[in-house]
Amino acid sequence: MSTKSNKHKSQKTERLQKYMARAGVASRRASEKMIENGRVQVNGRTITEMGVKVNPQRDKVMVDGKPIKLAKNSAVYIMLYKPRYIISSTKDNEHGRRTVMDCVKIDERLYPVGRLDYKSEGLILLTNDGNLTHKLTHPSFNHEREYHVLLEEHPSQDTLRRWRKGGFEVDGKPVQPMNVVPISSDRPGWLRVILKEGRNRQIRKIAEILNNHVIGLNRVRFGTLKIGNLKPGAWRHLTQREVIALKMSVKHQ
Repeated sequence: MSTKSNKHKSQKTERLQKYMARAGVASRRASEKMIENGRVQVNGRTITEMGVKVNPQRDKVMVDGKPIKLAKNSAVYIMLYKPRYIISSTKDNEHGRRTVMDCVKIDERLYPVGRLDYKSEGLILLTNDGNLTHKLTHPSFNHEREYHVLLEEHPSQDTLRRWRKGGFEVDGKPVQPMNVVPISSDRPGWLRVILKEGRNRQIRKIAEILNNHVIGLNRVRFGTLKIGNLKPGAWRHLTQREVIALKMSVKHQ
């Protein structure tokens, strides 16, 4: 552990909050808060100041009394809360709009899994794991995607019934049945929509078919991953447990 640059260049060090983020503890900003609150120990010493550097191979880092460590592979798995008006691609050659990669500035080349349209927000997975990406994006991928959707008009019970039943044609193909329920009586117009297929703008198109209009759409879950309390534009590395659960979920696909 060091508060200055390491004299031994062969021993790579990095800022404590960056290491915590890479280990999937929290985003860098949230990790800094945890450090300030005295929740982090390095080699038995409680750290409360910024600027401390650690060597992941040498130093023992604990958060709330539990040791943390990096996953034992070179693949990178990042959960991003995509804000609205950001495109879910690595670049936009046609219009020059901001992309998800403008939110996550790291050296590794990553690719988005589970895209969201330009006006939507919520959970996006970014990874360089080509095998996992293939399994998650293959048509046979049958994992749930959960959205919180705000409609322009509060839907009737008949509209909800028709939506749940599915069968609407979107892009020339009928959509599968889905789970659609109001979130709560205190939030009129808000629905929880859970589906198992990822058609382009599917929820928005179904709302139009049912003579309504989506004015807010937030993906809060993708398979086993949940957005939790991540804020728009923030990101974090997946924990080792999340990576294992995600891989297990597609093991037999």
